[in-house]
Amino acid sequence: MRTPICDDLGIEFPIFAFTHCRDVVVAVGKAGGFGVLGAVGFTPEQLEIELNWIDEHIGDRPYGVDIVIPNKYEGMDTDLSAEELAKMLRDMVPKGHLEFARKLLIDHGVPIPEDDDNSLQLLGWTEATATPQVEVALRHPKVTLIANALGTPPGEIIDLIHNADRKVAALCGSPYQARKHADAGVDIIVAQGGEGGGHCGEIGSIVLWPQVVAEVAPLPVLAAGGIGSGYQIAAALALGCQGAWSGSQWLMVEEADNTPVQQQAYIKATSRDTVRSRSFTGKPCRMLRNAWTEAWETPGNPEPLGMPLQYMVSGIAVAATHRYPDQSVDVAFNPVGQVVGQFKKVEKTATVIQRWVEEYLEATERLNSYNAAAV
Repeated sequence: MRTPICDDLGIEFPIFAFTHCRDVVVAVGKAGGFGVLGAVGFTPEQLEIELNWIDEHIGDRPYGVDIVIPNKYEGMDTDLSAEELAKMLRDMVPKGHLEFARKLLIDHGVPIPEDDDNSLQLLGWTEATATPQVEVALRHPKVTLIANALGTPPGEIIDLIHNADRKVAALCGSPYQARKHADAGVDIIVAQGGEGGGHCGEIGSIVLWPQVVAEVAPLPVLAAGGIGSGYQIAAALALGCQGAWSGSQWLMVEEADNTPVQQQAYIKATSRDTVRSRSFTGKPCRMLRNAWTEAWETPGNPEPLGMPLQYMVSGIAVAATHRYPDQSVDVAFNPVGQVVGQFKKVEKTATVIQRWVEEYLEATERLNSYNAAAV
C-alpha cells in the first residue's frame, strides 16, 4: 500500500488519521500512518502543550494539525482581534438559547455548575482565532501538514504555511469546492463524502471521489467519508485517490480518550443512527443522533444559530462530555460517520493499521485473480 504521497510526506502507508487525541496521533505515526491533531478545541497555549507532548513521543515521524476557518461565518468581515471578535459575538448570542441548552443538559442528568464558563467561548472557528493556532503549529518541525476542515484557507494562511516549507490540505464536499482549493494553492485535496463524520456535504463518496480527482488532477486527492477498512481504501485508490483520510475509526482504539461507555454507544449504533445536524457547530455536521440533536430539531424549540455562535452555545455540552463522559452520552457531541455501523470492538491503533493493510492486499489480490481468470 504505497502511493506518491507517501514519498512526499515520508510515511509508510497513505493512511491519514484525524483525531482530537494526541495519543492516537503518536500511535498512528509509529504504525506507519500520518496522524492529524484537530486543534479547534484548543487555545494556542493548550495546543502548544499537546504538540510538545507529541514531539517527545512520536520519534522522527511527521504529523499534521487540523484547523477550522470557514469561508462564511458570523463576524468574518470585521478586522477585529480575536478578543474583540469574541466580545462582539458573545453579545449576539440570544439568552434564550443559552437557557435552553442548560435546561436540556440538566433534564438529562448532566451536572452544570451555576458559574460554568464553558459557554460563549469562541475558540478556533474563525480566522482570527485559528491564525494563532497555525503559528503555534509552525514552530514544530515535525508538523509537515496543516489542513483546513471547512472551506478554502485564506491566502495569508496558505502563504504563511508555504513560507514555512509545509504543505496545506483542505477538505471539500464538491468538485466546485475542490477547484477553489486548487486555484488558491492548496497542495492536497481531501474529498469527503456525505456519509463521513463531522462537517460534510451531501454527495456520496463513491460519486464524489472520482469527480474531485478529475477536477484537480494532477494534485493528490485523499478519500474521506466511509473509510473503515482496507477494502474501502482499495476502492478509493481504484477511483484515483492517493490515500485515505479517516476519522471515525480512531474513536474506537485503545489509545483514544473515550470511555468504555462512550465506545459502547458506537458499537451499538448502526449506519442509520447518524444525522447531519447544525445543533453543535452551526453548520451541517454528521454525528450520532441523540436527545440533543432531536431537541434542536423539534418545532417550537430554538433553532441552531450560525457558526460560530452555535458552538458558543453548545460549548457547555462539549465541556460536560469531557467532565462527565458517561452521564452525558444522551446529549454529547459525537461526530461520527455512517461507517460507525462497521465497528464491533475496540482495538489497538497498530492493529487497525495492520488490518487495513492486510484487507487492502486481499482486495487487490481478489481483483488480480478476477483478471487472471478472465485471460
